[in-house]
Amino acid sequence: MRALTTLFTTLFLLTIGPRARDERGLSQSTENAILLAGAVAVATIVITAVTAYVRAHMPT
Repeated sequence: MRALTTLFTTLFLLTIGPRARDERGLSQSTENAILLAGAVAVATIVITAVTAYVRAHMPT
C-alpha cells in the first residue's frame, strides 16, 4: 500500500511540476525606460504646442 501511495504521489507531483518560465518580452527595466521615454516625448509635444499657442496669441 505504501508503494502505491508513493507511486501516485510521485506521478501527481510530476504532472503539476514547476511551469516553464515565459522568456518572451522585455525585462521590467527596459519596459520602464521605454514608457518613461514615451511620457517625456508626449510632455515635450504638449509643452511645445501650448507655448506656440500662447506666443501666437500674445499682443505685440
